[in-house]
Amino acid sequence: MGSPVAMFEIVSTDPTRIGAFYSELFGWSVDADPAWGGYGLVDTRSEPGPVLGGIGPSYGPGDTGVKFYVGVDDLQAWLGKAEGLGATRLVEPTDLPEGHGSFALFADPDGNAVGLWRTP
Repeated sequence: MGSPVAMFEIVSTDPTRIGAFYSELFGWSVDADPAWGGYGLVDTRSEPGPVLGGIGPSYGPGDTGVKFYVGVDDLQAWLGKAEGLGATRLVEPTDLPEGHGSFALFADPDGNAVGLWRTP
C-alpha cells in the first residue's frame, strides 16, 4: 500500500479573501493564525477515509498543474454557487466513463482550477 495523501494547500496573494471564498462555498472552517503569517488550517468536516487521486495526460494548453476535487451532490447547483461567489465556470458537468460519476471545473477568484465530482 502506498503513502496516503495527507493534505492540500491553497496559496493566494489574498489568503483572507480566498479562505472566505472556500468557507462560504463548501462550509470549510479556516483557522488563520497571525503567528504563522496568516496561514490557516482548513477543516473540511468530512468523514475520515481515503483520498482518491489520479495522474493523467494534458488535453490542451494551460490544463497542467494540480487540482483538487470536492464531492458534491449536484454539479450545476454547486457551479452556480461558486459563480455567485466570484468563480468562473471552466468545464460543464461531464460524465466519466465506466460509471465513475461526473465532474465539472471552475476557477476560483485567484484563477485556480477546482474540480467538483459527483459519485454515481
